[in-house]
Formats: sequence, C-alpha cells, structure tokens
Amino acid sequence: MPRRGRAVVVTGASGGVGRATALAFAARGDRVALLARGREGLAATADEVQRVGGEALVVTVDMADAKAVDDAAQKVADAFGHIDVWVNNAFAGVFAPFTEITPDEFRRVTEVTYLGYVFGTRAALRHMLPRDRGTIVQVGSALAYRGIPLQSAYCGAKHAIQGFNESLRCELLHSGSGVRTTMVQLPAVNTPQFDWVLNRMPGRARPVAPVYQPEVAARAVVHAAAHGRRREYWVGGSTAATLIANAVAPGVLDRYLARTAFEAQQDEGAHGATGNLWSPADGPHGHDFGAHGRFDEESRTGSRQEWMSLRRGQVGKVLAVGAGALAARRLARLVRR
Repeated sequence: MPRRGRAVVVTGASGGVGRATALAFAARGDRVALLARGREGLAATADEVQRVGGEALVVTVDMADAKAVDDAAQKVADAFGHIDVWVNNAFAGVFAPFTEITPDEFRRVTEVTYLGYVFGTRAALRHMLPRDRGTIVQVGSALAYRGIPLQSAYCGAKHAIQGFNESLRCELLHSGSGVRTTMVQLPAVNTPQFDWVLNRMPGRARPVAPVYQPEVAARAVVHAAAHGRRREYWVGGSTAATLIANAVAPGVLDRYLARTAFEAQQDEGAHGATGNLWSPADGPHGHDFGAHGRFDEESRTGSRQEWMSLRRGQVGKVLAVGAGALAARRLARLVRR
C-alpha cells in the first residue's frame, strides 16, 4: 500500500502564496486542506492539487471567526486522522493613509491578518499537542519588522504576529514540546492581492520592487515545515536588506520610505476601490484569480539569498572551512618568518 503524505493545512489557499504553497505540498504527495473564504478560488486550487498528485480537502472558513476555525480544524482531523503541518497565511489589507482608514476597516484587517493567525495556531495546537508533534509555519513579511506608509493596518498585524510567535515559541521550548513553530519572512510577491485589496490611493496598488513569484515563497514555506526547529527564514535579498537596514539605521529608513514608498506602491490606471475586506473577491459572483498577479514580466523566480537561507548550515560550514584555511595560511607565513 503506498505511503500517504503528511496532513497539511494551508489558510488563504485560494490564491497567491497560499495557493502556490498548497500546490508545492501536493507535489510532494501530501494531503492538503485548503482553507479560505472564496469558493471559486478554492475549487480551482483543489483541482490543481489533485492534478499534481495531492489529496485536497476544501473547507470554506473566515479566519476571523475563532469558532469556525476550530470547526475547520476538526473537519481536517476527521478527514486526515491528524494534522502534521499548519500554515497560517490568510490576510486582508487596505492601501490608504492611516487617517483614511475607518475604525471598522482597521479592526477587520487586524482580525483577519493577526487574530486569524492566533485562532489558526490555537486550533492547530489543540490537535498537535496531544500527539507531541507537528509544525506551525507563520507566513510573515519584511513588514513584520519594518512598517511602511499606506499599509498601517497590515504592518501592525504583521508586527503583532511576530511578537505572538516569539512568545509561543518560548513557551513550547520551556515545556519541552515536540511541536515547533517557525516564521517565514517574505519580500514583495506577485499575487492577485494588489487587484482585490481595498484601495484609496490615486493609482493601482502594486508591490515595491523587486518582486518575486509566489513559488519562491512556497518553496521556503515547504522547507520551513520540514525544518521547524529554526526560528525564522528570510526570503529574498530585499527582505534581508530591509531588516538589516532597519536594525542599523531605522531613522534613515523612515526618511527614505517617506520619500519613495508612496510612489513605489502605485501604478497608473483605474482600480476597484471596494476590495475584498468584507466579502471574497472570488465568491459566488466573482472568479478565480489564480496564484499570480499582473507582475509576471518583472517577477523573479529565484533568489541567491533564498538559496543561502535554506542552506544556512552548509554555507556556515563552507565559511568556517574557508576561514580555517585562511588562518592556516597566515600561521604558516608567520612560522616561515
């Protein structure tokens, strides 16, 4: 009898990074539960999962509803027997100056993007802790460390996820649990979100270049799920550069982003201002958006930084050997003197 793959849950699986991640797990033969609000996107993702060799379970859920998330996790456990990996990825956003975001809109972004991760993590732990195994992957962003203008609600939520995940990680380590939690910090990614988020800017929303394809993010998430002991992963050279610059000279970065980030997050052209904050863009009267956005021509399919991040141990050994060889040569020169 063929070996069945891991039981994996991916939230926000109807499009973008979540969809690419679901397909990456499925290509390994995993059973993948697809959680999101949009029925059209979920149905299309399920078809793709099955075509690449995985088993799909569709669960329609709003991640801001704690009870619904618990029920969704139970459906997955009933269908797959257990949960090995839970990937938190669902989010909502508003592109607008802070003063143009209403309290209800800010609350909604926070409930989906932050509390959705909290509720998903709690549901996953309910099934993982009794087995003392499992990995929770929090899909983060460079914006978990560095806020940028026009995305205050989203940046606030990502910062909150970072703090929440650090606290949980410490608690799991303290208890000696076999359950792991790790975080993957992403760069700008070519997803459909820029055409469905609530937008009050003059132009069409776009990611700040450089832009990466969602499959780059998906590879990192799948790797993190298999190597959950590591605290976090950085994907993309722009992520590393942003986080390092923010740690070294945050005030300088404030001024740089104030000058550049408004224009860098907009393209010319008309856009729909309603967004998917309250209802999914791929609902009953919508359509399937797929994994990719409209930025294919400029998007990168790989990253040297990603390669090094996923092979940090190997790179460290090479650097150590190189440093040792250099030290040996210097010592030999001293001896000859």
